[in-house]
Amino acid sequence: METQFGLAHLWQQGNWVTKGVALLLLGMSLASWMVIIVKALELRRWSVQARRTEAFWHSADFADGLTRLGNEPDNPFRALAMEGREASAHHHAQPRLHDSLDVSEWLTRTLRNAIDEATARLQGGLAVLASVGSTAPFIGLFGTVWGIYHALLAVSVAGGATIDKVAGPIGESLVMTAMGLAVAIPAVLGYNALVRGNKATLMKLNRFAHDLHAYFVTGARVGATGAPTKGVPMKKGG
Repeated sequence: METQFGLAHLWQQGNWVTKGVALLLLGMSLASWMVIIVKALELRRWSVQARRTEAFWHSADFADGLTRLGNEPDNPFRALAMEGREASAHHHAQPRLHDSLDVSEWLTRTLRNAIDEATARLQGGLAVLASVGSTAPFIGLFGTVWGIYHALLAVSVAGGATIDKVAGPIGESLVMTAMGLAVAIPAVLGYNALVRGNKATLMKLNRFAHDLHAYFVTGARVGATGAPTKGVPMKKGG
C-alpha cells in the first residue's frame, strides 16, 4: 500500500505539468530561504556595526573614529562618515561650485544619497520573498486542480468510481496545495521580519547621519536632548 500513495507515487504518476509545478515550488522555496538567511546575516552584521558608532564619538580624532567603525567595505556607517567628510572638505575647498548651496544643504544631499544606497542594499531580495509569498499558494492550487482533473479522467476511463480509486489520486493532488502553503508561509514571515529589521537599521543610519551633519556644520554632535555636545576633533587629512 505504501507504494501506491505518498509523494513518491505522486511524482511517478504525475505528468509533466505536475512535475513542473513541484519543481517550481521547490525552486521558489530554495530561493526564499536563501534570501532569508543571507539578509538575516546581513542585518546581524549591520547591527554589530551600528553599535560601534558610539565608540566613534569617543575617538581621539576622525581617523581613529573611522578605525573604530571598522574597515569592512560594506559598512554603511563608515561610508556615511567618509561621504560626510569628503563633502565637507570639497565644499570648503571649492566654494565656487556650490554658490547656490550652503554647507548644510550640501551635506544633507550627500548624506541622503549615501542612506539611499544603503536602503537599496537592505531592500535587495525582498521582492523575491514578496513574489513567492503571494504566488506560491496559487501555483500549488493550480497543481491540485490539474491533478484532480486527471484523477477524474482516469475514473471516467475506468468506468467506475470507488473510494479506493478516488481517495489516493485526489489526496495526492491536494498535497500540491500543502506544498504551496509550505513555500509561501516562510516567505511571508521572513519578509515581515526583514522589513522590521530594515526599519530599525535605517533608523540607526538616519540618527548617525543627523549627528554627522551637526558635527560637520557646527563642530559638535547633537546630543539626545537636542543640545550640541562635544564632538570628535577632526584633523585635516584624517
